[in-house]
Amino acid sequence: MENPAPWIILISYILLLLAIDFFIFNKKNKVASVKSAILETIFFIGNALIFSGIIYWFYTHSIINNVNNLAPSQAVVKYLTGYIIELSLSVDNLFVIAIIFTSFKIPRQYQHKLLFLGILGAIIFRAILISVGLILINKIDGMSIVFGLFLLFTALKMLKKEADHKEIEEPKGIMKLFRFSKELYGEKYITKVNGKRVFTALFGALLTIEFTDLLFALDSIPAIFAVTTDPYIVYSSNIFAIMGLRSLYFFLSNMLEKFIYLKYSVFSILVFVSLKLITAKWVEIPEWFSLLFIGISLIIGIYISTIKIKTD
Repeated sequence: MENPAPWIILISYILLLLAIDFFIFNKKNKVASVKSAILETIFFIGNALIFSGIIYWFYTHSIINNVNNLAPSQAVVKYLTGYIIELSLSVDNLFVIAIIFTSFKIPRQYQHKLLFLGILGAIIFRAILISVGLILINKIDGMSIVFGLFLLFTALKMLKKEADHKEIEEPKGIMKLFRFSKELYGEKYITKVNGKRVFTALFGALLTIEFTDLLFALDSIPAIFAVTTDPYIVYSSNIFAIMGLRSLYFFLSNMLEKFIYLKYSVFSILVFVSLKLITAKWVEIPEWFSLLFIGISLIIGIYISTIKIKTD
């Protein structure tokens, strides 16, 4: 029987970090300064790295159900690789979040709370998607090839896009179930207009954020399966990356449009992990090479973008 302690520790750690973020870092609806966004980003990245030490301890002392018979050092490398993959693939998500806030005209002082609630939703929905994905990849022979082809299709589709997220697709099917107002009513998600209960634009933005996160999860979760199918490593690396993404958004929000070549870095990473999934049965690509490839791809995208900024 699997020891539940590692999962209890993981969930407790995540909830503790979210509580610190919500009640200490952002206890009032204030516009996040660049300095505070940098500190929060360092805080979440630091805790992601601290948790890699906890993973090492779990696998050293056989506290966790080691389904893939990983050595402690292997478990840590796979966790860090999954974490970096999720962060890099989430660059696209940052652009979408910016467009959602613009579309719904959400003031900056309310944006942090929306993203915080989005994280709570991601903790639940990603657990479900990861569980379904692992069942498919373990029960159906050749499922890794299907996931790899899907990622390759996603990469090619992303490269062909000319709109660059100028239009955000709202979850219209779900939206029809609610009566919406396009107006903001302070911090309210539900209010009364002419005696009728309606959902505000704040709730509409939250619903759209959750919907788009699910769409992005369909790409990022199969990508991590190229690294490992260990459920603990997949889930922990995914959630820690998502938590750091929110503070990273406020740090990069004023610079997103300038780093235009990062999308090509994301494209190269998607192609790499898709090929890794497709060829997993025949070719074993070491994790150090995966980390190196992802790091170099991101550095090149950032470097070329900064050169473009300087020449403009």
